Amino acid sequence: FMSNESSGLQLRPPTVIGQFHTLFFGSIRMFFLGVLGFAVYGNEALHFSCDPDKREVNLFCYNQFRPITPQVFWALQLVIVLVPGAFFHLYAACKSIKQEDILQKSSYTGFYIFSVFLRIVLEVVAFWLQIQLFGFKVNAIYMCDVGALEKKFNITRCMVPEHFEKTIFLIAMYTFTVITVILCVAEIFEISCRRLGFLKTQ
Repeated sequence: FMSNESSGLQLRPPTVIGQFHTLFFGSIRMFFLGVLGFAVYGNEALHFSCDPDKREVNLFCYNQFRPITPQVFWALQLVIVLVPGAFFHLYAACKSIKQEDILQKSSYTGFYIFSVFLRIVLEVVAFWLQIQLFGFKVNAIYMCDVGALEKKFNITRCMVPEHFEKTIFLIAMYTFTVITVILCVAEIFEISCRRLGFLKTQ
């Protein structure tokens, strides 16, 4: 009984691509966001300045410029995308499912493929939301509508700090999402090939 329980709790993705995806997702992507993301975006609000350089104007325009901070968005993306896999592994642990059983029993295989497919859907939705929120480029100047705050003028110019670094970081996060989706699609393909006998099951 203990050996079965242990195998369920130590369950890994049943495919080579799935294990690589876990390493890529868990290590590189989180490290990139946690370390470099803080370095690039950590003090953005403090260095965001408008004309006139008043605290209330800067704060009002920054909230308009960033409805949600990129770090928070990407952290939520990582957590939400992890949910389908977490549910599957919780189910596998409760049922004491061995790693090799996932590709041998159709019900387990279907459940696992569904979790991977759901992960793809969540990544695509996050990709679309990122485009709507941040676009593909961070401009040096942001034109802020302060009509609700200042009666003297409606539009003011704001300086966006380190805009070039932020553009590079945006492209990198888009790239990570695309790579993750490709890995998920490749994992489904690998599972199909193993089920059809084109590849040997681990």
